Amino acid sequence: METPANGIPDVVDTPEDFSSTVASLAAATGPIAIDAERASGIRYGQRAFLVQLRRDGAGTFLLDSETLGDLSGLNPALGSDEWVIHSVTQDLPCLQDRGMRPAALFDTELAARLLGWEKFGLAAVAERTLGVRLAKEHSAADWSTRPLPKAWLNYAALDVEVLLPIRDILHQQLLDADRWEFAQQEFDHLLDFQPKHFAEPWRRTHGLSKLKSRRDIARVRELWLARDAMAGEADLAPSKVLRDRDLVALAQSGVKSSDDIMTKWRRLSRAEAARLFRAYRKASRLTVDELPSRQERGRTQSTPFSHTDLKDRVAALKSAMAELAESLSIPHDVLLQPTLVKSLAAQTHVDVADYLAEAGARPWQIELSAPVLTKTLAGLPRT
Repeated sequence: METPANGIPDVVDTPEDFSSTVASLAAATGPIAIDAERASGIRYGQRAFLVQLRRDGAGTFLLDSETLGDLSGLNPALGSDEWVIHSVTQDLPCLQDRGMRPAALFDTELAARLLGWEKFGLAAVAERTLGVRLAKEHSAADWSTRPLPKAWLNYAALDVEVLLPIRDILHQQLLDADRWEFAQQEFDHLLDFQPKHFAEPWRRTHGLSKLKSRRDIARVRELWLARDAMAGEADLAPSKVLRDRDLVALAQSGVKSSDDIMTKWRRLSRAEAARLFRAYRKASRLTVDELPSRQERGRTQSTPFSHTDLKDRVAALKSAMAELAESLSIPHDVLLQPTLVKSLAAQTHVDVADYLAEAGARPWQIELSAPVLTKTLAGLPRT
C-alpha cells in the first residue's frame, strides 16, 4: 500500500480550515481513526505535532496541531463514537494535551495482544489483517519540521486509512475467541489512562544505579534538573543537551570549573557549561542531611518477609502467572500487571480477589488470575 485511496489531503493549519474540518467530521458518523506524530528524542516533551483523523463519510484530515494548539473543538464533532487508536498509551496523552477527550476507545495494538499475536506493531497487524504492507521509515522523523515533506504526509495519511478496517477484523476475531468482553473492559479502563508520574524523575537517569556515593547521586539530581530546564527552554530533547551517560560521568568527574566541563564535553557552549557547573557546585556544597537517599522515596514496601523470602515469593507468583499466560495465549503483562503480582507477594492473610480489585485490576483479570495466585500463595511458607 503506497498511497492513500483519495490522495494526500492538505494540512489543516488555519482556524478557518479547522472549523471546516470540525463541520465535516460532525456531519459523518461512526468510529474515528486517530493517530498522532511526535518528535521523540528531538524536541522537548511528547507533544503532538501532527494529528491524523479519518471517518467514513468525511475522509482523512491532517491537522498541524502545533500551529492550531487547542483541538478541543473536535470533541463535540466526534461525540460518543469510538476512537480507534493503535497503542492508546502512546498517543492518548499527547492528544489529551491538545484538549481531545474520547468517549469510547478501541486499541488495535491491545486487541492484537489479547489475541496472542507475537507481532503487534501497526505494520505487522495491517499485513496480517488486510494483507497490505505499510512502510514505517518515517516513524522516528522530526515531525516538528515545517513544511512537512510530501512523503511524510503520505505516510501519516496511510496510518489512519488502515485503522478502521483493521478494527472491524480484530473485533470479529475477539468475538470468535470469546475475548471481546476482556477487550471492552480494557478499553474502558484506558479512558482514564495517565502516564506514570514519578516523584523524582531524575532517578530514571540511565546509569544512576551504578553510583554508590550519595554525593554523586546528588550531583546527578542537580545536573538533571539543570539539563531539563535548559532542554525545555531550547525545546530540545534532554539527550540533545547532554546524554544520560555523560551526566553520570560528569557527576563523578571531579571538575573544578566550567572550563573543565567544556574540555571534556566540547559540544557544550560556554553558557551551558557554566550552568551545569553551577548545578555541580550546588550539589557539592550540600550538607550530609541534604543529600538524597540511595533509594527512591516510597519505593520500599512494608513486609514481614526477609529479602530472600520475598524474592522467592515473587518468583513463585511470577512463574504461576507465566504458566497461566502461556496456557491462555495472553501476554503475562496483559493478563495482569507485573507490579500487582510483585506487590501481592509482600502481603499476608489477604483475599487475592479483593486485593487485585482494590489495586485496579479488571474483572476479567481477577477471574482468571485470582484462583491461580491464591493457590500459589497457599503453598508458600507463612511468617
